[in-house]
Amino acid sequence: MRRFEVIDGAAGRRRWSANDRARILEETLVPGAVVSVVARRHGLSPQQLFTWRREARQAAAALPAFVPAVTVPEPVVVDPARAEPPRRRTRRSSPRRRAAGIEVEAGGVTVRIGDGASPATIAAVIGALKGGA
Repeated sequence: MRRFEVIDGAAGRRRWSANDRARILEETLVPGAVVSVVARRHGLSPQQLFTWRREARQAAAALPAFVPAVTVPEPVVVDPARAEPPRRRTRRSSPRRRAAGIEVEAGGVTVRIGDGASPATIAAVIGALKGGA
């Protein structure tokens, strides 16, 4: 015996809450899930569920993919008891600038990279941040 489900549309348009949509969309992301089966289980047409998936992808793509980095100079702490009188600086042919550290805040987490970090270390940290996003 085969079962057929007839959807006549007479009931009007059904409204889905954002939580219900998210829950149904999560079901389609499970490995091996078939979108049309998930749609039928919830009384949706597969086309509607595919539309929701497309809208979710577009909304995710509109979110910023990169968090701006802010460089912050390292604070200088001076102990007044051990302070030495200022020394006279000699002029150098090429002035050296001290590099500042890097501080990145993302998702409530702050990552600081010191001023002595190699380019490979910085690239690895940025790669890890991209992978976790």
